[in-house]
Amino acid sequence: MVFGAPAIAPLQAKSPPPPVPGGLIGTMELGQYSCEKDGTAGGPVGIRLPQYDFRVVSASNYKTPDGVRGSYLMTGDRVVMTGGELKGMRMHRMSKGFLRLTGPDGQDSDMRCILTRGGRGNLKNSGQPDT
Repeated sequence: MVFGAPAIAPLQAKSPPPPVPGGLIGTMELGQYSCEKDGTAGGPVGIRLPQYDFRVVSASNYKTPDGVRGSYLMTGDRVVMTGGELKGMRMHRMSKGFLRLTGPDGQDSDMRCILTRGGRGNLKNSGQPDT
């Protein structure tokens, strides 16, 4: 017996959605990020900038050492602080747990933020409970 073509065509796999500008949306590793400027050959390895320290507490939120919550957006390898005390700060994700501040020209600067403690623990000396 010969059968004809099926009345309903099989479902075809849908193509993936077009990429969003800047790349796929992602999240940073949870934990404390300590920020510093590059040091000098004859001086310290890094010059601490604690006013830029933050702790990623969820998929799109961070807290500063004084407990103020903010939000961020990561697209591709770019991170933008979209709310809170660090609003407007832009960074380039060099690798997992290593970010470089980008200047107004979009170029990497000499300031870096490094994941120093993973997880959801408190920032050092913050005195603020996790929430």
